[in-house]
Amino acid sequence: MQFERRAKPPLWLTLGAPLIAVAAALVLSGLLIALSGAPVFEAYGTIVTSAFGTRLAFTETLTRTTPLILTGLAAAVAFRARVWNIGAEGQFYLGAFAAVACAQWLDLPGVVMIPALMLMGALAGVILLVIPVLMRVKSGVDEVVTTLLLNFIVLLFVSLAVEGFLKDPMAFGWPKSVPLPAEAKLDKLVPKTRLHAGLFVALACAVAVWVIDRFSTFGLRARAAGASAEAATFAGVPLTGTLIRVACLSGGLAGLAGAIEVMGVRGYLTTDLSPGFGYSGIVVAMLAGLNALGVVAAALFVAAVFVGTDGMSRALEVPSYIADVTVSLSLLAMLVAIFFSQWRIRR
Repeated sequence: MQFERRAKPPLWLTLGAPLIAVAAALVLSGLLIALSGAPVFEAYGTIVTSAFGTRLAFTETLTRTTPLILTGLAAAVAFRARVWNIGAEGQFYLGAFAAVACAQWLDLPGVVMIPALMLMGALAGVILLVIPVLMRVKSGVDEVVTTLLLNFIVLLFVSLAVEGFLKDPMAFGWPKSVPLPAEAKLDKLVPKTRLHAGLFVALACAVAVWVIDRFSTFGLRARAAGASAEAATFAGVPLTGTLIRVACLSGGLAGLAGAIEVMGVRGYLTTDLSPGFGYSGIVVAMLAGLNALGVVAAALFVAAVFVGTDGMSRALEVPSYIADVTVSLSLLAMLVAIFFSQWRIRR
């Protein structure tokens, strides 16, 4: 047997790959649920109910979806151009830090407070990714290593900030920053829930990224750089400039996710602001096939798994780590599905 590359992957396989991956992940996760002693179908029914069954559950799922859309877009933009951004978690935290710090240090009028803090968060994410990409294009340093290690550096810096110069003196020793002023917080979309206006910002970003990717010169150049850097350079694509712009867009989206999360949900900065949104964004991007609009659906699925599994854990005493396993299996299954959509087996 040998593998033969498909000249053109069939449309049904390209569109069905994410569904196949999700189905495979659910089947494998079902085996683990069964081993824990819980009825599989009842467990999955509980997941659906816990994620969508009530107004509170549905709004909580959408609240989790918001940062996943932005970190998923950050990964999709970078990966399409073969910029391996594994640092969205650090960019997320630095964006949140920038929003909180600027709210305290800058005397901003209320009308411009929210857009200014979003911009500061995005700029923080841009800086954190542009540096590794510059190191790659100038010195050949692997951005996988640099972006991954920067995650830990940023988290330690945030820990220093909330324990030191940004610490809330009224927190009774709890490690958290001073709270954001009221004019810096995003409006709630549904009363008595955590769902906030950042959801609309995330959806607008998804549409904007899709338009840029499909209809702009920059989008064409980024896709050309991802398809073949050598061929793109031969065709006249300014590779260094294109990769820097990709880094700006990707890092900016991840930083914006952190700013929106702290402005919409918490209202202050802590070291547990993210349960892994930056890393989960990679899974979201891969499930979406690096398609900006597909990221919205993939983010909703991943958020529903996390929220629904929490409810299943409480109802059926199944470990909540099943959510992490399901998301991880979805990524692995998606990689296998992508491989077989591009290659066929010949005897």
